[in-house]
Amino acid sequence: MLTTCARHYLDWANTYEPGTETIDGVAVHRLPVRRPRDLRIFGDLSGRVFGNDRSAPFQMQHEWMRQQGPDVPELVPWLQERAWTYDVAVFFTYLYKVTFDGLPVAARLVPTVLHPTAHDEPALYLDLFDFVLRQPHAFACSTEEEAALIGRRRRSVAPTSVVGIGVDLDFTGDETSFRTAYGLGDRPYLLVVGRVDPHKGSQELYDFFVAYKQRHEGELALVVLGEQVTDLEPHPDVVLTGFVDDVARRGALAGAWAVVVPSYFESFSMVLSEAWAARKPVLVQGRSDVLTGQARRSGGGIPYTGFAEFEAAVEILAEDGGLGRSLGLAGRRYVEDRYDWEHVLDRYERQLMVVGRSWYSSTR
Repeated sequence: MLTTCARHYLDWANTYEPGTETIDGVAVHRLPVRRPRDLRIFGDLSGRVFGNDRSAPFQMQHEWMRQQGPDVPELVPWLQERAWTYDVAVFFTYLYKVTFDGLPVAARLVPTVLHPTAHDEPALYLDLFDFVLRQPHAFACSTEEEAALIGRRRRSVAPTSVVGIGVDLDFTGDETSFRTAYGLGDRPYLLVVGRVDPHKGSQELYDFFVAYKQRHEGELALVVLGEQVTDLEPHPDVVLTGFVDDVARRGALAGAWAVVVPSYFESFSMVLSEAWAARKPVLVQGRSDVLTGQARRSGGGIPYTGFAEFEAAVEILAEDGGLGRSLGLAGRRYVEDRYDWEHVLDRYERQLMVVGRSWYSSTR
């Protein structure tokens, strides 16, 4: 694995030491970032790039990419020297500068696969990414909706596979410990997992839940589990845990009455598959094609669009206890059939074999 010394995508500040270490049997090579991101400059430039309907000048788009980062001076020389020694080079996410800089270099030396992790966002339609999406020899997507989006957007004939992401099906969680730690007692609760960030739908879900509680008495709580990028107003029925470890996260899932995935922008959603692995019903953001498609294919969730549908979905689950169990079991069957690690790895290995054979036969 080739990565950076940064720990957080917001600033790309170097945290880890450069060099190579072995983690769980995997050699991890870390390269330093030139400088942390200047959030003020990047924010102002993003406003100019995305602030009107006309396409920003190409030079401005290039500067936006440079400011977005991470800017890794050693990346291109590292790939030029070593990429040819590998069977395949795999890049994750279309958006950042490591892919913009590194993918064209690797694609000249070795077969390449791009996991775009793309969703329908303004950045995807920048002219800048016409170039990026022409580089890989194949695309590995997480859902049918992401593959369709890439098919509409790309200017490339590279083959696309829906590989998915593996999920641990041996789910166990200590519900009692989690409830005790956060004073939940026996209260039923909706659970949302992920960054507390408007882009993840956190504020909208908070507003919907507060409005729901104003209209409905009862013990139902909302547990918000994740790093707080923005603050939510204190509320007696909203529990903010902050970032927690894996043990606490599993305990939260084990005790949840239902799980909510409110994000507008998803290419897969690990939270969704983990909720179904735990046999929990889910409510998903209906404006996300990926989440809606997953919910409908599985029969394990209810999409909502706006407060009225959110309120109706919660009421339906509250009135029909059997429905929640049925949704959770349907979701469990879905992830067993599609996202068991063996199934995902089989699909992935087949794709790597195909792209490798195709590339090497064309270069003879």
